[in-house]
Amino acid sequence: MTNASQAWGSAPSKRFDTIAERFRGIFSDIGRDAIRHDLGRELRFNDYDVLKKAGFSKLRLPEKFGGLGLTLPEFFGLVIELAEADPNLTNAYRSHLGFTEDLLNAEPSPWRDAWLTRIEQGETIGSGFSEIGDTRLGTYSTQLTRDGSGWRLNGEKYYTTGSLYADWITLGAVDGDGAPIGALVPTKAEGVEILDDWDGFGQALTASGTARFTDVAISEDLIKPSALRFSYSGGFFQLVHLASLAGIGRAAASEIARHVAERKRVYQRSNASRFAEDPQVLQVVGRVRGAAYSAGVIVLKAAEALQAAYEANLSGDVKRIALANRNADLEVSQSVTVVSNLILDASTVLFDALGASAAKRSHGLDRHWRNARTITSHNPRIYHDRIVGDFAVNGISPTPHGGVGIVSRTEKEQAGA
Repeated sequence: MTNASQAWGSAPSKRFDTIAERFRGIFSDIGRDAIRHDLGRELRFNDYDVLKKAGFSKLRLPEKFGGLGLTLPEFFGLVIELAEADPNLTNAYRSHLGFTEDLLNAEPSPWRDAWLTRIEQGETIGSGFSEIGDTRLGTYSTQLTRDGSGWRLNGEKYYTTGSLYADWITLGAVDGDGAPIGALVPTKAEGVEILDDWDGFGQALTASGTARFTDVAISEDLIKPSALRFSYSGGFFQLVHLASLAGIGRAAASEIARHVAERKRVYQRSNASRFAEDPQVLQVVGRVRGAAYSAGVIVLKAAEALQAAYEANLSGDVKRIALANRNADLEVSQSVTVVSNLILDASTVLFDALGASAAKRSHGLDRHWRNARTITSHNPRIYHDRIVGDFAVNGISPTPHGGVGIVSRTEKEQAGA
């Protein structure tokens, strides 16, 4: 069934539904088991692999590398549909999809083509950038140091989303001189230990825990030519989260509608003899569905701005690149709080449409709020609002996206000087 036939809005392209059909049966199977996996905290290794075999890991890959060559609006349309089935899997693939975007924006080179070929062959990549503890903002405690003709990796990462599922971890570190450096690390290499110790109350199946590296041998060909990410990476990774929220909204809307349709008992104060005909209950269901619809439309519109940034990068026009990347960042930031509020509200108010039975663990309706609340906590939306306001009032363009870390007293004083 197409999005248009379900009133989720028009497809992002004429070919979209044809492309999406190869995945929709898989999405349906994933969604059917989502509650069971959530209740049992069962990682979705098999589903991750089924998606990979169907080509989900190659959505943006050029056709000459065995990919589908999707535009970014088409890509995010599919991300929404997967998130409707289970947003844990969209996050598990998030780093891989971002690394692919890195390659698509990189200058042609043997290194780039080698990694495009690895992805063509089905290899996937997890995340290894975030660290906890007292690491200074803008740097890493993880180190890559020279060891003969190769390197040695030592350190620890957290929020290593998708790494337990993947073949590789893409990570950031510092070299022996303290300069930033990036590398790809085999997840099965000697000295690599990946733990499923993420203890969040939502998104528990993303494999977002700790990865430890102890004297891991890294060959020269696994060192990235540049530690920099693609220019619209901040907006891209944030929009994956927003697409996940839109998918959560769709799942919540569909599930609450089904529960209302199936319910036989009514309250004495009900407005109808059948629960499914009570106008106040229907109003709640409609509110949830409207939130999901609006979130999806916003995501696909913001995806158009990212597509413009990607095309600008290919053009080589410096002014066009700067403007497109600024607009992409702003359009995503303008979407963050709106989409977050829509889905957080929808995943709360849906309980008003069913009564106490909505709280049954077996219904799994609470997972929608837990997942949405966890996703919206990753990148504080208050900062997005401030950035948008600063642009609107003062014409200040967004600063580059950074990590998380400790700022020394001296650095604070210099920043305030």
